[in-house]
Amino acid sequence: MEERVYNFSAGPATLPLPALKEAQEHFLALPGAGASIIEISHRSKTFAAILESAKSNVKELLQVPDNYEILFLHGGASLQFSMAPMNFLRGSGKAAEYVVTGSWGVKAVKEAKKEGDIRIVWDGKSENYVRVPDWAEIAFSEDAAYIHITTNETIQGVEFQQFPDTGSVPLIADASSDIMSQPIPVEEFGMIYAGAQKNMGPAGVALVILRKDLLDRTPEGLPALLDYKVMVEGNSLYNTPPAFGIYVIMLVTKWLREEIGGLREMAKLNRKKAALLYDVIDSSDGFYKGHAKSQSRSIMNVTWRLPDTDMEADFIKQAALQKLEGIKGHRSVGGCRASIYNAVSLEAVETLCDFMKNYQSKNG
Repeated sequence: MEERVYNFSAGPATLPLPALKEAQEHFLALPGAGASIIEISHRSKTFAAILESAKSNVKELLQVPDNYEILFLHGGASLQFSMAPMNFLRGSGKAAEYVVTGSWGVKAVKEAKKEGDIRIVWDGKSENYVRVPDWAEIAFSEDAAYIHITTNETIQGVEFQQFPDTGSVPLIADASSDIMSQPIPVEEFGMIYAGAQKNMGPAGVALVILRKDLLDRTPEGLPALLDYKVMVEGNSLYNTPPAFGIYVIMLVTKWLREEIGGLREMAKLNRKKAALLYDVIDSSDGFYKGHAKSQSRSIMNVTWRLPDTDMEADFIKQAALQKLEGIKGHRSVGGCRASIYNAVSLEAVETLCDFMKNYQSKNG
């Protein structure tokens, strides 16, 4: 087998080796099925057990209350940018309020505007998205259809440390970049959605955790695959689901439960990894300049710049020679980024830190 690199890609991202190895071992024939996960019927008892295990693991890890539904849907988080306003804004006669803290929030707004009235109640664009807001800065409306936030912005590397009290107005969150990285108070949200390809599984699957009473708000006449009621009634099986993705999510969440010991333990490790990287940045006397303000820093996506773009290109090239891959920042903002999701090992982060120190000593 070809040697694996240290993968710091933002998504699709590295996954836990135990999950990958189990998927590899059973890829040709699942135990008791005699066929691959990509061959068996989604109506079979074998797949039903996989689906229920994935749901059970998510429910246990995130402490999802009983009055919430758990769905696995096609299209990743980007489809949820449209599906959420289709179900909860279209025809409501209300406006939805969006807090925009980075690039994915911008994209969510763009799609939501196609479905109804949108109010942007805070936008960090003027500050180049270096922070998340203090909730005292924002006056939410009591009659909004819902309030939308992005819990962690992958591209800019900013993350909410706490969430607002929105009263009776549902709080909806895109949690794609930090889902499963630490505990989250699910009961404070109307809905949480997340693409799988960062902390849970392969691309193409969205996890949706939805409070049941919100289903009463969905309008009639939505396309079946974009109607939460239809998806709930079918238990994510209205049509053929992304079966392989759900299977891998089951394996990854099993790893989180059985080998990591749950999300509190995962959070401890993630904070340790992030602290190592931010310490290198902060102690570099300005050679490395972090993008996010300290109180808004992400524990999942660490973003920084070097003295100039030529040096950044060389840094990325030299890092790749040390098998440190995925360090290049998003094309829209440049710079460097290390996505240190759950499956990125402490060894990988320590190796990156050593490389950064050595690079500065030679070029600073």
